[in-house]
Amino acid sequence: MEASPEWMSKAHALGTSIMAVQFDGGVVLGADSRTSTGSYVANRVTDKIAEVSSHIFCCRSGSAADTQAITGVVKYELEMLELELEDKSKVSQAAHMFRKYCFEYRESLSAGIIIGGWDKANGGQVYCIPLGGMLVKQPFAIGGSGSTYIYGYCDSAYKDGMTRDECEQFVVNALSLAMSRDGSSGGVIRLVTIDESGVARRTLTGKEIPTFYEG
Repeated sequence: MEASPEWMSKAHALGTSIMAVQFDGGVVLGADSRTSTGSYVANRVTDKIAEVSSHIFCCRSGSAADTQAITGVVKYELEMLELELEDKSKVSQAAHMFRKYCFEYRESLSAGIIIGGWDKANGGQVYCIPLGGMLVKQPFAIGGSGSTYIYGYCDSAYKDGMTRDECEQFVVNALSLAMSRDGSSGGVIRLVTIDESGVARRTLTGKEIPTFYEG
């Protein structure tokens, strides 16, 4: 009997490009949409930006199963907290809930999470939890396999006090550059913009995704 192809026994992994960036008044989260099992592309249009609360979202990288499980638990706990307090939860509360599980189960989970959201106390905020469960608050955060290609671009192009439009374009440009170089990233670009007025979702496909170089 012939051995099964390698991809049939591999766990679904989000070899990915994800990021979140603060702007003056809110935050933009972005992600590609490719999910792989080994070298096989299992899903070209995965949604890697998950709603945690009405004003808090997260980007997921690592094991698809692990990150979905953690996100589901945190979302449930935030719902219970908001019912108890009769108020919307803070972004920092969601970030610390994610950190708790990512750190406590760091030996058995493969999960990198970026949390972005807006609350009336502190405005737009970005928190990053890399593998291992450390929690860092940053003006912008990038993650996933595609992030290794764009650190230089992000460091040079990011600026404090960007407008909403400038921030969205910065995220789109960074993700398109990552997707063009990283074989584990691709598909469409999904954006979620959060500010005081609410949440806006947007998907860029085909020619809407900018091209910086064609060989």
